[in-house]
Amino acid sequence: METVTLTAPGKPEAQKLWTAEEFFYHPLSANCELVRGRIVSVRLSSYEHGVVALKLGRLIGNFVAEHQLGDVLGAETGFTIHTDPDTVRAPDIAFVAGARRPASPQGFVRLAPDLVVEVASPHDQADEIQAKVEEFLSAGTKMVWVVYPKTRSVAVYRSLHDVKILRGDDALSGEDVLPGFERKVNEIFE
Repeated sequence: METVTLTAPGKPEAQKLWTAEEFFYHPLSANCELVRGRIVSVRLSSYEHGVVALKLGRLIGNFVAEHQLGDVLGAETGFTIHTDPDTVRAPDIAFVAGARRPASPQGFVRLAPDLVVEVASPHDQADEIQAKVEEFLSAGTKMVWVVYPKTRSVAVYRSLHDVKILRGDDALSGEDVLPGFERKVNEIFE
């Protein structure tokens, strides 16, 4: 993900901080994120990224639907995870437990998903991925999975101090966030 700060027409960058509500109606919200009030661009991803993200999203989605656990949301879903200034992030896959469903799901909801999945692309910068992980965890996300197709591995974050790297036949588990969900890491990349 390459970040490029964009500004309002005719307004110097230092003068304009966007709110989540303003950003929702901005034409760039379809392919950008809002970070501390600034609109940043997000690059389109590779074919491999799309295949891996959809496969894992389908595995999670089927499990969640079968057990009626909540909602699985795709990459275009924006979550307001910080305010004043606002930050709106759109993970590749998100899970929100049924008990936490927003009463009014219009616009960018103000909540941190229970599970966030980011699939790394070849052009993603490690510090940008880490920044997203930190933002979601500090906002209240219980677990973040960062999937690395190049190394066929998954980094599982419960906090910045509780991180596991899984590969091959290691079990990727939903633990207490998605109880009963378990798949071998290899399955994601087949």
